[in-house]
Amino acid sequence: MTDLAALETEPLDAYSRIVASVAEKLAPSVANLRIKQRVRGGYEATGAGSAIVLTADGFLITSAHVVAGRSSRGHASFTDGREYPVTIVGRDPLSELAVLRADADSLEPAALGDAETLRVGQLVVAIGNPHGFQGSVTAGVVSALGRSLAAAGRNGLRMIDNLIQTDAALNPGNSGGALVDGRGQVIGVNTAVAGVGLGLAVPINAPTRAVIAALITDGRVRRAWLGIAGGPRPLPPILRERAGAKSAVEVLEVIDGSPADQAGIRQEDMIVSARGEPITNVADLQRLLVGDHIGRPLTMRIMRAGDLRDVEVVPVELKN
Repeated sequence: MTDLAALETEPLDAYSRIVASVAEKLAPSVANLRIKQRVRGGYEATGAGSAIVLTADGFLITSAHVVAGRSSRGHASFTDGREYPVTIVGRDPLSELAVLRADADSLEPAALGDAETLRVGQLVVAIGNPHGFQGSVTAGVVSALGRSLAAAGRNGLRMIDNLIQTDAALNPGNSGGALVDGRGQVIGVNTAVAGVGLGLAVPINAPTRAVIAALITDGRVRRAWLGIAGGPRPLPPILRERAGAKSAVEVLEVIDGSPADQAGIRQEDMIVSARGEPITNVADLQRLLVGDHIGRPLTMRIMRAGDLRDVEVVPVELKN
């Protein structure tokens, strides 16, 4: 037997088996979106993306920017040839998530996982429709966790926090598609291409599950807003005892005129706790920024240049 023939008959290696298995499992649950917006005289095509099936009766999740227009409508098509009209149930620009409803009753839901268990270097698979090529699969690793992305909105700059960074190849049209772990569970929603070899995804975790549930039931999310972008950072050993924690959230950017800016929070401040609860990552902070806390003073303990101080911030409601 020639070397080439031997290569063609030998079993797939472990890496290939995982990627192939995940692709086969998730492909029926990822839709190709074609979006149109109302214009004078009818509708015109404005973009494309991907969406992930949540329920058999037609709920899907995608990226908020894919369906940014209020009058957007479109169609979702699947690898088996089925196509359905979709309507927007609700969108939340801060989390970069949106929920759609397809006129269907027998879709194949994807299994949702928990991004909180991810580790840097872990294998992930991206499934979507880059440039309209349906059911495309790329693989890579988790490059970093807790990233932030600045995005332009109608009311100025907004920050999308706690993103997963991956080197799985992403291209226009991947937005709204699935980022999947080796067990075939969706642990992220692909949202942006930040550069060559650098893609970002919204994690599936407790805060984003709450966002999805609110969008399904109410069509919107009432959110308290501080106006900062942050990322997790381990504290130096000399500061851990003083702060009573091993890690905190570093302030990477403060939006001008935001509640955080008015309270005097600065770039490079380290948020150690808020309302007496430890803040070790962005998800900890996001759990506190719910609608009930809008307009209520929030005491945050920060570390600045090695000194601990308390800062009072009054969150405002995020306006979409």
